[in-house]
Amino acid sequence: MDWLANTVLVLHALVVLFIVGGLLAIWLGAALRRDWVRSRVFRLTHLLAIGVVAALAVLGIPCPLTVLEDWLRTGHTGPQGFVQRWVSDWLYYDLPGWVFATAYAMFLLVVAVTWFRVPPRSRRQSGH
Repeated sequence: MDWLANTVLVLHALVVLFIVGGLLAIWLGAALRRDWVRSRVFRLTHLLAIGVVAALAVLGIPCPLTVLEDWLRTGHTGPQGFVQRWVSDWLYYDLPGWVFATAYAMFLLVVAVTWFRVPPRSRRQSGH
């Protein structure tokens, strides 16, 4: 089942890349006056993605992708979340879960502020 666990890991990494890279892309696209950063579907999907991550973290609910990957690898779930585990591996130290919950909530706040500073097109503008 390692191949399936690796598939979940890659999917999880892509979600993280979408959340972090999406915000950077919005800022860069706005600075360069690119119209695609105002796509309502893209922006709602981005806001929903970080919203779910932040809500799970604040409520103390383990990420379903982390739980699934751990279960596929070992037959049981581990105590750390995806980002926690990778930060620990990369930096050789571990931080408590509340640090990550706070970081996710703050990131959600930045995404929400960005929503208003670089608003998506209204439904009338997008032709729907």
